[in-house]
Amino acid sequence: MSKTIKLRKGLDIKLVGEADKVKTDAGNSPVYAIKPPDFHGLTPKMTVKVGDKVKAGSTIFINKYQEEVTFASPVSGEVAEIVRGDKRRILEVRIKADSDITFEDKGAKDPASMSAEEVKTYMLSNGLWPFIKMRPLDVIARPGDSPKAIFISAFDSAPLAPDYDFILHGENENFQAGIDALSKLTEGKIHLTTRGGSNPDSTFTGAQNVQRNTIKGKHPAGNVGTQIHHIDPVNKGEVVWTVNAQDVALIGKVFKTGKFDVSKVIAVTGSEVKNPKYIKARVGMQIAAVLEDNVSQENVRFISGNVLTGEKVEADGYLGFYDSQVTVIPEGDDPKFMITKGWLSPGFSKFSNSRAYFSWLMPNKKYELDTNLNGEVRAFVVTGEMEKVFPFDIYPMHLTKAVMYNDIDLMENLGIYEVAPEDFALCEFVCTSKIDIQEVIRGGLDVIEKECM
Repeated sequence: MSKTIKLRKGLDIKLVGEADKVKTDAGNSPVYAIKPPDFHGLTPKMTVKVGDKVKAGSTIFINKYQEEVTFASPVSGEVAEIVRGDKRRILEVRIKADSDITFEDKGAKDPASMSAEEVKTYMLSNGLWPFIKMRPLDVIARPGDSPKAIFISAFDSAPLAPDYDFILHGENENFQAGIDALSKLTEGKIHLTTRGGSNPDSTFTGAQNVQRNTIKGKHPAGNVGTQIHHIDPVNKGEVVWTVNAQDVALIGKVFKTGKFDVSKVIAVTGSEVKNPKYIKARVGMQIAAVLEDNVSQENVRFISGNVLTGEKVEADGYLGFYDSQVTVIPEGDDPKFMITKGWLSPGFSKFSNSRAYFSWLMPNKKYELDTNLNGEVRAFVVTGEMEKVFPFDIYPMHLTKAVMYNDIDLMENLGIYEVAPEDFALCEFVCTSKIDIQEVIRGGLDVIEKECM
C-alpha cells in the first residue's frame, strides 16, 4: 500500500545557477577515468595493465574481497595510466578513449523472463552491480544478502539538483526493464518515491511492479535515507538496497541492448557557469569537457555532485561514478571588508538559517554562495540548529557525539544503522561549530562494519 509522507523539518538552499531545461552533447573527452575511491571500502584488484586495449564493458578491476563484483570500462580505448596515492592505493584508472566507441557484446536479455540468479549473475559479470548500494553502511551491496526492500528516489531535492523527470523523458521502456531486473533481487517491495505534486505524465507514474509513494517537504525529502526512514526503516540485522533513478534506466538499457552504455544526462549548474544546462556525458568524463568555455571566472570550486555532498575536483579531474550533476561556485578565499561583506554587514546577500542576517526577510531570494566557512572549527556546542533540519526520529547531535567517542552501543541505540553521511549534510551546513559531520558519520559506519557486521 502506497504511503504519503509530509516532512516538517528540512531546509531548501536556493542558489543561483539552476540548469535550463535544454539537453546538449558534451565536448569530446580524450581521457576517461574510473575512480576506486568513489566506491567506499573497495580494495580494487586490477585485471588490466597500462597499454592494454579495452572495449566499453570490459572488466578493468574487481573487488579483491568479493571477486564476483566487477567494474567495467565506460569507453573503448587504451589503458593510459593507473594513478596511485599513498601506500600505492589506486586512485584512478585512466583510459584514452577511441574516437568511435566499440562495445563488448553482453547479450541482450529480458529480465522479466529470467530467474533471480540469472539476473544477479548477469549484473555481476557485466559491471552493473556497483550501481546498487546498501543500507546500512552506504556501500556497494553485498551479492549474498537478501534485501527486505529496494528503494528508488524519483527526485533529488539538493541545491540545484537535476530534474529526473526531464532527464528520463522518453526512457520509459529502459526504466521499466531496470525495475523488472531489480524486482528479481528481492522478495520484498520496490519502493519508488516521487515528490508530492509532481508531473502526472512523468516516466515514473507508469512504472509497474513498484509501490509508489509520495513525499512532501524541503530537502532532504529527496534523499533515499529520508524515504527509507519514513516508509520501511532499517533495523539491526536488516538490509535495504538503493539505486539512483537514472541508474535504473541505465541498467535496463544494458539488459535490452547487451551494450554497457553508461552515457547519462547530467546537470551543469552553479553561479559561475555561464550557461547552466543539461548535457549528455559518460561516467568518468573529464570535467574540462563538461564545462568547456562555460565558466565565468578562474577562481572557482569545481564540484562533482551538489554543494552539500559533492566532491571537490580539479578542472582536469573526472566526473564521479554516481554523480548526475556538476556544480561551479566561487572559491571564497578572497578577503572581505567586515562592514560591507564581513560580519558587520547587514547580510542581504548572505544566507542564514538562524536569521542572523536581514536576508531572512526575502524568503524567495536566490544566493551566490561561496565555499568560505565564515569561521573556524570550535567547541561542539548545543544550539538546536541540527534538529530543525533533520527529519528523522533520531537525535543528530547525540549520534554524532557517540560516533566521535566511539561508543558502539550508544551508536546502535541512537540509529546508526539507518543513516548515511549524506543524511547529515544539512546538519553540517548549519553547524555552528563547523564540524565535518559527514566525515564523522562515515567513520562511525566503518566502525560498525568492522565490529558489528
